[in-house]
Amino acid sequence: QVQLVESGGGLVQTGASLRLSCAASGGTFSMYTMGWFRQAPGKEREVVAAIRWTGGITYYADSVKGRFTISRDNAKNTVYLQLNSLKPEDTAVYYCAAQPWGTIATMPLLLRYEYWGQGTQVTVSS
Repeated sequence: QVQLVESGGGLVQTGASLRLSCAASGGTFSMYTMGWFRQAPGKEREVVAAIRWTGGITYYADSVKGRFTISRDNAKNTVYLQLNSLKPEDTAVYYCAAQPWGTIATMPLLLRYEYWGQGTQVTVSS
C-alpha cells in the first residue's frame, strides 16, 4: 500500500511559478510510474504530466507543454511538478498518483493509477 502526500500549492498571480511535491511511503517508489492530475470545479480529472518508473520518459498534456516540468528523486521517494508561467485556467486541485510499473502507453491513463494523494489546491488569479 502506497501513501502519497502532496504539498506546495497556493494562490499566485498569472505568470507566477509554483513547485508541487509528492512524498511517497509504504512501497518501493522506484517501481511506480508517477503522474500528476488536476481537477477544476465542474470538470473531469485530467492528466497533467507523468514520469515513467525508469525516470527517463515523461508525458505532458498539450496544455502544459513547455510550462510544466515533472521530475522524480527516487532517493527521496518524491515526485515534483514545476509549474511556470501559470494561467488562470491552471486553477485546480492537483493530485499525484502512482501506477505500478507502467508502460509508455499507460502513462496518461487515469484508470491505470492505483494510488492517489489527497490533492493540493492551485489557484491562479488574473
